[in-house]
Amino acid sequence: MIMVTRLNGEQLMVNADMIEFIEVTPDTVISTISGKKIIVTESLETVKSRIVEYKQELFNSPNVIIHDDEDITTL
Repeated sequence: MIMVTRLNGEQLMVNADMIEFIEVTPDTVISTISGKKIIVTESLETVKSRIVEYKQELFNSPNVIIHDDEDITTL
């Protein structure tokens, strides 16, 4: 998830895996695979950087296997 800011100043988290494409019209418009559009104050480059940071964080974190509710093992 990445943090973005709507034009009215409201912050929200967007699931980066659900973003289909991003346009600059001149506002930055995030379109999701569900068809929703979110206009944000961040630039295209800022949104892109946040997505890259999010993906790096996911791929650099240890893998976790949950065997049951009480037994958690890391690889």
